[in-house]
Amino acid sequence: MELLTIGAFAKATRLSPKALRLYDELGLLTPARVDPLTGYRRYAPQQLEQARLVAWLRRLGMPLARIQYVCTLQAGPAAREIRAFWAQVEADTAARRDLAGFLIDHLSRKDPVMAPTGQPLHIRYAALSDTGLARDRNQDTAYAGSRLLAVADGCGSTGALASAAAVEALKHLETDGIPAGSLLNVLEDAVDQARQAVHGVAAAGPRPEEAGTTLTAMLWTGSQMALVHIGDCRVHLLRDGRLFQITHDHTVVQSMVDEGRISPEEALSHPQRSLLVRALGSGADGTPDLRLHDARPADRYLLCSDGLSTVVATDEIRQVLSGTREPEQAVRQLIALANACGGPDNVSCVVADVPAAGETPA
Repeated sequence: MELLTIGAFAKATRLSPKALRLYDELGLLTPARVDPLTGYRRYAPQQLEQARLVAWLRRLGMPLARIQYVCTLQAGPAAREIRAFWAQVEADTAARRDLAGFLIDHLSRKDPVMAPTGQPLHIRYAALSDTGLARDRNQDTAYAGSRLLAVADGCGSTGALASAAAVEALKHLETDGIPAGSLLNVLEDAVDQARQAVHGVAAAGPRPEEAGTTLTAMLWTGSQMALVHIGDCRVHLLRDGRLFQITHDHTVVQSMVDEGRISPEEALSHPQRSLLVRALGSGADGTPDLRLHDARPADRYLLCSDGLSTVVATDEIRQVLSGTREPEQAVRQLIALANACGGPDNVSCVVADVPAAGETPA
C-alpha cells in the first residue's frame, strides 16, 4: 500500500500540515507511519474519509474533544451527535440574537424616564399561589404590582425562602425611577441582586448546594415590557384569541427537543422534564434571557410556574384566559384546573390585562 506524504494528505483533506501534527499529538488523527529518524509522517489512503470529516467538523466550530468522540461513532450515532451539536449552536445564536434585538430596540426606542410616582401602563392584575394536593409546603412565590409581575419556583431544602428572596430583590423596581437608556443595566443589576439574595439563603441552609429558584418577571416601561427569564416558569400572551408562549424553558428535556433527540410529545412524559439547565443558585447557570415586548390594548399576560403548564393542556389554559373577564377570576380558575388534574406540584399564576382602547383602567 502506497502511503501519502503529509503534504499530499494535507492537500487532499484541506487540513494544514500544522493541523495534522496537532491532531496526531491529540490522538485524533494518527499517521499510518512515522519515520523513526526524521519524524516525517505518512498517511494511508483509507484515512482520507476520517480526515475530511474532521476538517468539516472544524469548519462547523466543533471543539476537538467532541470531534474525537464523533469519530469513534458509527454513521447513525455520529449524525445524531452532529445534529445535537448544531442545535446547541443555533440555540446559542438565538440567545445572542435576542440580546441583540433587545439592545437595538432599547437604543432606538428609548422610553421616557420612569418617574417614581407615575404608572407607565394602567394594567389590571392578580396573583395567586397554591401548595397543590401532593406537596406539604409551597416553594413558589407569585407577585403582581403596577409595574412588576413575577413568578419564582424554589427548589431544595430552602426553596421557599430562595424564591421569595429572588422576587423581593426585584420589588424596588416598582418605585425606583429608571432613566432612559439605563433599562438594560437596571435589569442586569436586579438579576444580580436576586442571585446574591438566593446565595445568601442557600448559604444559611443545611444543604447550600441544593437551594435555588427559577425567576420569570416582567417590568412595564412605557408602552413596552422588559422580560427577564431564568428556568422553566412561563409567560403566555393571549392576543386576538390566540395564546402564545413567549419564553423558552431552560430544562434538560427542552434542550433534548431543541436538539431533535426527542419529540415535544415525548417531552411531556419524560422522567427528567423537571431538571433545569439554568436557575438561580449555587453552581447554577443564572444567565437570564432578556427581551423587550410591545404591549397592545386588550393583551392579557399569564406568568405561571410549571405546576400549571405541566399538567393543564395549553388549550384549556387558553379557554380560561379567553373566557374570564377579571384577572382574579382567571388565576383562581387556573389553579383550580391544576388541582383538578391531581395538583402534583405547587402552582402559581399571575394574570395582567392591558385595557382595551376606550376602556377605563381599574
